[in-house]
Amino acid sequence: MREVLNPTPIKPIRKPSGPVVIWNIIRRCNLTCKHCYTTSADVDFPGELTTPEIYTVMNELKRFKVPVLILSGGEPLLHPDIFDISHQAKSMGFYLALSSNGTLITQQNIAQISEINYQYVGISLDGIGVTHDKFRQKKGSFSESLKGIGLCRDNGIKAGIRFTLTQDNVNDFPAMLNLMDDEDIDKFYLSHLNYGGRGNKNRKLDAAFKMTRDVMGQLFEQCLKWEQEGVEREVVTGNNDADAVYFLHWVKKNYPNQVSHIKEKLEQWGGNASGVNVANIDNVGNVHPDTFWWNYNLGNVKDRPFSDIWSDTSDPLMDGLKSSPRPLKGRCGTCDYQKICNGNTRVRAQQIHQDPWREDPGCYLDNLEISDLER
Repeated sequence: MREVLNPTPIKPIRKPSGPVVIWNIIRRCNLTCKHCYTTSADVDFPGELTTPEIYTVMNELKRFKVPVLILSGGEPLLHPDIFDISHQAKSMGFYLALSSNGTLITQQNIAQISEINYQYVGISLDGIGVTHDKFRQKKGSFSESLKGIGLCRDNGIKAGIRFTLTQDNVNDFPAMLNLMDDEDIDKFYLSHLNYGGRGNKNRKLDAAFKMTRDVMGQLFEQCLKWEQEGVEREVVTGNNDADAVYFLHWVKKNYPNQVSHIKEKLEQWGGNASGVNVANIDNVGNVHPDTFWWNYNLGNVKDRPFSDIWSDTSDPLMDGLKSSPRPLKGRCGTCDYQKICNGNTRVRAQQIHQDPWREDPGCYLDNLEISDLER
């Protein structure tokens, strides 16, 4: 949106030194959310990496030039050594983020969290009040999470909302945007439902395409308003790379002179990065192309260095994910915006079609919209 209002020169593409690693350091969680991709619960899970093993893997990730670590769970604040692990990661120079449900961020530990100096703390909210509590299956969890966000804000920690869109919470979306202003929250992350873990079991609740389009339209207009008013907000969407193409159509309608510029910027961004610039390590050390591929193991960091696992294209899925263009089929294979979307989220195709290269069933664009605007 900033590029629409204030275009900047096109610069050469800068490739990341290594993948962003989302690391589920513990699977235990104090909540049982309906769309949890790790199917976590408030129990101990066997075989998890020990803290010394975590440090060994961190050294390997640093050698492989991984720039970013996102510590996740379960609920990472339940890990007994979360602050020691975080201090170690910061001392090694990683950009460090924490992915939490927010309920365990309290007056008792906010000083420790602040001392770590996380670059970002992402907190999941699934709606306002009772809507959130139903998703999280715990009464009062919305209030606890909101207090956690407030504690981060008041202690100078960049914090944001992560909102997963479904048919059950779509009506709360406008209120979520209002909450950003009411609570002066730094970042909003809209996640489309992905078909992993309990998210796969609950995929029938995925927002209908019209709802998705309506929400994206609201989000674009709110972003525009914040930018025009000079309000500092960061807004990101995830798990549906069709969003970028839909945004390009929005630009054509509202700022037609900027279409070519935005298209080039989006092509530089490159779309889905699973298996390339986004990686996942789960609680027992298995490596996955992203956090929603827990049913597909590439190898285990206890047995092989992460760098060997990640670079191994003898695995057919990794070979396809790292290919350019990817070996896409159906609508995705004929789409004119592969350079922008890169085939969207392959795990949905796998879950629905049992073929990761079939068309993504989560793409909400019609056949005309996947044809090049400029043809």
